[in-house]
Amino acid sequence: MMLRIFVLNVSNVDFDWLVFSELAQTMRVTDKCDVYSFGVVALEVMMGRHPGDLLSSIKPSLSNDPQIFLKDVLDPRLEAPTGQAAAEVVFAVRVALACTQTKPEARPTMHFVAQELSARTQPSLAEPLDSITISRLRNFQK
Repeated sequence: MMLRIFVLNVSNVDFDWLVFSELAQTMRVTDKCDVYSFGVVALEVMMGRHPGDLLSSIKPSLSNDPQIFLKDVLDPRLEAPTGQAAAEVVFAVRVALACTQTKPEARPTMHFVAQELSARTQPSLAEPLDSITISRLRNFQK
């Protein structure tokens, strides 16, 4: 499985956010571990860098969640998406954040993720991309 290979290849690097509870306790890679890995890779594609800092800053136990705007975490080398592309970016980040929930049971299944990502189109954004926060996107329902 991808996660096992990834974890074994990252020595001397601070990846505390990657060692989530079920893997640390059981040393077994599960489907939910793969879902988490997918979310990490999807976020890395959208951000243009590793999402470790983002994931550690939005832990669910924090009562005063920092207001991190989506526009501030997207890859700065790319032009900001507009129109339908912006709606698709928002949706992709929302799905990726759902996949990286701390509790495995809170993560969607890969079947659900695949179905959602295969949907034809996403509705247009009801608000500007500049005003969308990461904390609002985390509330994706599976």
